[in-house]
Amino acid sequence: MVRIRLMRMGAKKKPFYRVVVADSKARRDGPFIEIVGTYNPKTDPAEIKLNMERINYWISKGAQPTDTVKKLIETVTS
Repeated sequence: MVRIRLMRMGAKKKPFYRVVVADSKARRDGPFIEIVGTYNPKTDPAEIKLNMERINYWISKGAQPTDTVKKLIETVTS
C-alpha cells in the first residue's frame, strides 16, 4: 500500500519534515516515490507547503494519508 506521510529531516531538536509518497513497508526516512510538500513546525505559525494537485492525484490512485498528514491537508484547505 502507498502512503502519504512525513519524512523527518533537520538537526537534533530542530525538526523539519518533508511530506512524501512512499510504500508503507519502507522505513520512515527510507526510499520514497515523490516529495509533495514540506512542514516546518518550529516557525510561528508553522510553515506548511503542500502541492495539493499531486496529493489529490495520489489519493485518486489509492494512496492513504497518515493521520498527521490529513490534519495538515485540512489546515491548508480551510
